[in-house]
Amino acid sequence: MFLAMMDWAPTFATVVAVPGWDDRLEDLSVDGQAALRARLADILSRVDGSDEDQVAKDVIRHQATSIINLIDARLVEHSVARGLNAPVAALLRMASQVDFSRRLHLVPRFLDQAAQRLRDTDRRPLRRHVQGGAAHVERFLASPKQEWEGDADLRPAFAKYREFLLSVEGRDDEHAGLCWLPDGEENYRKLVRDYTTAPYTPAELHQLGLDLIAGLHEEYATIGSRVWGTADVPEIFRRLRTDLLWANEDEMLTSAVETVARAEAEAPNWFGRLPRARCEVRFVPEMDRQAAAFAYYVDAALDGSRPGIYFVNPFNATDRSRTLSEVTAFHEAIPGHHFQLSIAAETSLSNLRKFAFIDSYIEGWGLYTERLADEMGLYSSDEARLGMLGLDAMRAGRLVVDTGLHALGWSRQQAVDYLRENTVMDASEIDSEVDRYIETPGQALAYMVGRLEIQRVRADAETKMGARFDVRAFHDLVLENGAVPLSTLGDLVTDWAGRA
Repeated sequence: MFLAMMDWAPTFATVVAVPGWDDRLEDLSVDGQAALRARLADILSRVDGSDEDQVAKDVIRHQATSIINLIDARLVEHSVARGLNAPVAALLRMASQVDFSRRLHLVPRFLDQAAQRLRDTDRRPLRRHVQGGAAHVERFLASPKQEWEGDADLRPAFAKYREFLLSVEGRDDEHAGLCWLPDGEENYRKLVRDYTTAPYTPAELHQLGLDLIAGLHEEYATIGSRVWGTADVPEIFRRLRTDLLWANEDEMLTSAVETVARAEAEAPNWFGRLPRARCEVRFVPEMDRQAAAFAYYVDAALDGSRPGIYFVNPFNATDRSRTLSEVTAFHEAIPGHHFQLSIAAETSLSNLRKFAFIDSYIEGWGLYTERLADEMGLYSSDEARLGMLGLDAMRAGRLVVDTGLHALGWSRQQAVDYLRENTVMDASEIDSEVDRYIETPGQALAYMVGRLEIQRVRADAETKMGARFDVRAFHDLVLENGAVPLSTLGDLVTDWAGRA
């Protein structure tokens, strides 16, 4: 199964320094993906009779099924801007992060495959995404030749792809979600199940998001009263958008470095096992800043050749709230994804278990650590805690907006309006987030669903174990088993609590 996973995502294999895929690029062709799908279906047919343990079988089933469903949804045919499934944007984002020297000759074919899938599809991307994808490539073409390009002459192939994009007739913003595309409703139900690994329907997730947003308003009022003497949530939102902005880019980077260092110092009191890999903080490369998220993490290399890297995006820094700095660092770096991914990679688990793509676990842990950081005493102020609520509201809003777009038929503007009213994100962040949800259906649901489940199994263990509960041992258990479906995580914690 692991070989099939890396064939699906060979650039990721290079990111984590798993040898054997450094001369490969993702195969976007219909025939290539059909062949991989057949391999995965065969793996699924044999998993029950294998000698793998139950946890490994659960992971194999999830990985095979989720890749099959991504192939069947044909997301590559309508993801061209910045979504996680947008192949050309992903290539440009990762090219400067990994060794591309042995795969440079494949880039023109990769671009041709991306164009061919768009040319032959019955599910066009949004018009604005076509324009955004073309603009992203244009920025690359206008930039000086970059080190990763080596001696290869790749610019003509990118220029050809850009010209093709400009010829694509995209669909309008009123029909943004999967429900407007062939087989879209069924594809979305499968993606929801794969990304959440939980038995929620889109309607149930939509209502869960609405309920969580209502509860967050009460927390905003409580902390807002302490900070500004007002419990009026719209006024708190206004002040968060206008009063607490960065003075400059350097201030943003300094805050991130200090926050990561503070979390690293406190971590031994909450974790028995700490990663050997270090975590560095860097700015997002300049060419990627306009299209990139405001922060993200790249895994440390398995062979120790590269640390984990927490990237901070200074784009439009002086228009962004300082309050989001600490909570984002806790999520992306320490004790979030850096601990999660590095600890799993440093165990004796199989590569399948170390590197499984299970978003509800991965992103659920990241979101769990945002609240855990408050338990750990890591937030420096109530203003920073308002940032914690801000990202909570974003993730709760995702439940409402993702399901609204893809199951309820919302327009893009409906999604923008909802987030504007119920989160403190600025206009550019909301635009970026909504476009991501449109191009990566269901993925945004994983964060809050995963966090709620980790909190639930921890609370159950605390109740069952009483004074015997050790939070360091609980965190070690969750991280040392690698990424698993949420139901499997629940079984592991229940068994641990019973044995303890």
